[in-house]
Amino acid sequence: MTHLDAYRATDDLSGVPAPPVPTPDGWWLRAVDPDGPDVDLLHRWMQAPHVAAFWHQAWPRERWERELRDQLAGAHSRPCLVGRGDPVLYVEIYRAARDVVASVYPARPHDVGLHVAIGELAMTGRGLVRELLPALCEALFDADPLCTRVVLEPDVRNRRAIASFTAGGFAPVGEVLLPDKVALLMVRGR
Repeated sequence: MTHLDAYRATDDLSGVPAPPVPTPDGWWLRAVDPDGPDVDLLHRWMQAPHVAAFWHQAWPRERWERELRDQLAGAHSRPCLVGRGDPVLYVEIYRAARDVVASVYPARPHDVGLHVAIGELAMTGRGLVRELLPALCEALFDADPLCTRVVLEPDVRNRRAIASFTAGGFAPVGEVLLPDKVALLMVRGR
């Protein structure tokens, strides 16, 4: 039995709030503003080949604006920009039990999932994700005392991301089949 087999989530998530948007030590992190230049920045990043290859969301700007508004209006996900000066990363913080990933592992109600992208190709390979993840996980655990796990599910072909996530403290659990990819489920516990 793995550490993921020990718990089965309840179907009732009505009392579980939207995921927190904490501030990790050494970084700023904020929800995307769908009424400002954030939409243009995110739209441009999602068109970049190194992001589009794994996110599959090189959508028109208008669709991104709708997507961001929908995420912010619900309790499933929080789209965020992250940086130290200018924004350098896009992070979606989501409740895993409300996501498709819950179909491939026993998600606990307060588990948090992350989707992470470095928007500018020139900023990749600099250790940003490896540095951010430990601070972000600690901030998530502090913000939600009932959260005991943070999960990632990168495409198995994205070796660079998997290496960064491993260096950032996440342990691979196994490959899982999601609707749009074969993913490596990765977990960091409290």
